[in-house]
Amino acid sequence: MFIDNRNTKQWQKIDSDHHLHPFTDHKLLSTSGSKIITSAKGNYVFDSEGNEILDMMAGLWCVNIGYGRNELAEVAKKQMEIVPYYNTFFKTSTTPPIELSRVLAEITPDGIEHFFFGSSGSESNDTVVRLVRRYWDILGKKNKKTFISRTYAYHGSTMVGASLGGMEAMHGQGDLPLPGFTHVMPPYKYKFGKDISEEEFAVLAVKEIENKILELGPDNVAAFIGEPIQAAGGVIVPPENYWSLVQNLCDQYDIILCVDEVVCGFGRTGEWFGSQHFNIKPDIITFAKGITSGYLPLSGVGVGKKVSDVFINQGKDFYHGYTYSGHPVACAVAIENLRIIKEEGMLENVKNHTAPYLQKRIREFQDHPLVGEVRGQGLLAGVELVKNKEKKELFDPPGKVGNICRDHCTNNNLVMRAVRDGMMCSPPLTITKEDIDKCMVKLKKSLDSTLEDIKKIDL
Repeated sequence: MFIDNRNTKQWQKIDSDHHLHPFTDHKLLSTSGSKIITSAKGNYVFDSEGNEILDMMAGLWCVNIGYGRNELAEVAKKQMEIVPYYNTFFKTSTTPPIELSRVLAEITPDGIEHFFFGSSGSESNDTVVRLVRRYWDILGKKNKKTFISRTYAYHGSTMVGASLGGMEAMHGQGDLPLPGFTHVMPPYKYKFGKDISEEEFAVLAVKEIENKILELGPDNVAAFIGEPIQAAGGVIVPPENYWSLVQNLCDQYDIILCVDEVVCGFGRTGEWFGSQHFNIKPDIITFAKGITSGYLPLSGVGVGKKVSDVFINQGKDFYHGYTYSGHPVACAVAIENLRIIKEEGMLENVKNHTAPYLQKRIREFQDHPLVGEVRGQGLLAGVELVKNKEKKELFDPPGKVGNICRDHCTNNNLVMRAVRDGMMCSPPLTITKEDIDKCMVKLKKSLDSTLEDIKKIDL
């Protein structure tokens, strides 16, 4: 029987003795001890010390409808009682993944009508690589294997997901990226396009993609993949004309356009998907996180007609799948989660009320002496901390100041994420203006404390 009446020190001791965390220095963690979250409700989580913590990261960019929605628990319980599990191999299915596919076809970008399910965004991006390479194999273009991605991209932490991603620290472990993956400059204007206009920078960034295509040879390039807004890369919002130029480039060189909607999907930008916000017409999308609001693991690949017709009409096997592809309980929870988002008008509220308010309030920090830029879209925002505001000079090496500020946020019972030396937020779609106001007070206090700290150290 699960024992839940231990105190904080007891939980931390067991955690240190037996639990390996993601992306963690375990020696350091064993000294400080984990923060033990014991309950959650609405936009807040509560720890074992009784602290009420405002979660401006929606867990890990995922708890879109907030915590404590009993409707999802009830649906999971009911489905477990009916069919807790069966696979989707061998010409078999259960009803929830079938119904979820129908629901997704109604809300995904135009032309995306077929869906393959997994359990995480990493899995689904692995699936995309195999799917696209198989697609070109069937068409007799076996050399089209290379994927072009971007620096600071995040597409998961499996070997393929990390190879697709453009995180230097991840590439430094495990001999990554694997062959067949390459990266170009992201649309990160604050760093790479300081002295030119948004429109000019978009042209420059897309020219980098074209140069890479020509360097590799178009007959060797399988796909370009990107997040509508690079989330874990630092909430990098592209110039308005960036994605239309990328779209034209992929069409020109016969390259599959894959859009990673793992963070932007299911309401984050005020549209169902980030592709719809930027008017992207992807051939393939990946999604996860917000599809169940994180209540159960579920992910998927949405496949457009151009690609799906080749698989459906040519009668060729695709030797790929997971034990939990189309898990009936996860899919049932996803259906209910999407119903709640739709029927409670969350997209409209984000688009017309809370997102504009968040973007307005957080831009008040643009005048803070530590802040170089505030950027964002929808319920995604980033505050870039810089060494020299006038010169737009970033801290080098990056990361130390961001971690200092993150720790101050934690001490002020605020969850925000440090990316290099920027503070990121991505709150639940249920965030209120009152909670946004609370966040601004806590963030200002944290920024002020960070500024005082760095005056005492040589950076």
